[in-house]
Amino acid sequence: MKQTNRRNFLGRGVATAAVAATVAVPAAAQTEKPTKRVIYKDGKKPAKTPLFNSTVAYGNLLFIAGVGAHVPGDIKSHTKIVLDSIQQQLESVGSSMEKVLKANVYLADIKDWAAMNEVFQGRFGAEPPVRTTIAASGIPGNSLVEIDVIACL
Repeated sequence: MKQTNRRNFLGRGVATAAVAATVAVPAAAQTEKPTKRVIYKDGKKPAKTPLFNSTVAYGNLLFIAGVGAHVPGDIKSHTKIVLDSIQQQLESVGSSMEKVLKANVYLADIKDWAAMNEVFQGRFGAEPPVRTTIAASGIPGNSLVEIDVIACL
């Protein structure tokens, strides 16, 4: 079966990345198994199992669920509220905006892209994270934007 250029490229990249990862990781770190750790806002597990957790760590990765702004306002104020909340969550567990690796941005209206970018620009330091931005109808709570991130601890 003939492979496409994309498959050849991906195949070489995966093999190269696997070799590099094996060489770069110290032996002691390879034997440690990452564990899932849920981080609760008030430090205590709720009595009832929640629908989802807002912050979960796995090894040195931190996953923060989508954050929206559920107050009246425009896209700029909503984006600022959301980014401030994410920054607060990151810092509360010893991370920072500069350690964000990936951000997913969901806009209620794609026409707000440029205005959202004005507030987003520079919030993650000199090297911003990888980002995906899409228009999504029905963002809960009438938020004009929702953002989730993956960061390092």
